[in-house]
Amino acid sequence: MYNVFGFVNTLFIFISLIGVFSQLQKIRLRKHSGSVGRASALISLNQFCMSFLAYLAFFVYGYSIVPFNHYIVWPRLAASTLVLWILFEIWHDRKDPHSSGVLISATVIFTCGLIGLSFGHSYLDQSKHISTGLILIVTVLLAQGYGHQIKIILNAGDTGAVDIKMSQFILLMDISTIAFALSIGWADGWPLFTLAVVSASTKLIIMYLFRWVRVSNRAKLRRQAWELT
Repeated sequence: MYNVFGFVNTLFIFISLIGVFSQLQKIRLRKHSGSVGRASALISLNQFCMSFLAYLAFFVYGYSIVPFNHYIVWPRLAASTLVLWILFEIWHDRKDPHSSGVLISATVIFTCGLIGLSFGHSYLDQSKHISTGLILIVTVLLAQGYGHQIKIILNAGDTGAVDIKMSQFILLMDISTIAFALSIGWADGWPLFTLAVVSASTKLIIMYLFRWVRVSNRAKLRRQAWELT
């Protein structure tokens, strides 16, 4: 069952990258279309920073545990790379100190993670505890990051450049990740389970907000007020 759920989870992680790439494409299309407002309007830099850390934390976790978990490592490396690209596009659109600092920090952390992969087989057992602690911290930060994105949408009454496909595809990944975490066993899989449940919950809320901005009069009023600012 471990290999079956591991393969299914890996497949859904790569499918979720379609959603992440869709978000990237939406930013790039808005940038080249000359649409009113920023190409990355209403996209939470906070959220994507936390998403990057979440993917990278599991990348490190996957090569820290014994045995080396290919199902966790390689899909998360691909996801980290793609989200780093989105952080670059946000920086390129905004070019403010905040986005610059996030991009530089993410690039340094990403490089350190790749260097760590080279020494993964020489890690002591303590590295598992360190990476587990990191995942728990990232889970809290991820909830905060998506909470920030939810708050931005609620305040503006609009979804702006936020792409619903990303939430849809990542939700599918989260569901398969929950199943995979249970197949690993609670002792090793609970960090993965915890983060996946938190992530899935926030995606459901964001998906609901796409409907809310279409049908809610309050959202309409907030959107009109936001457009005037």
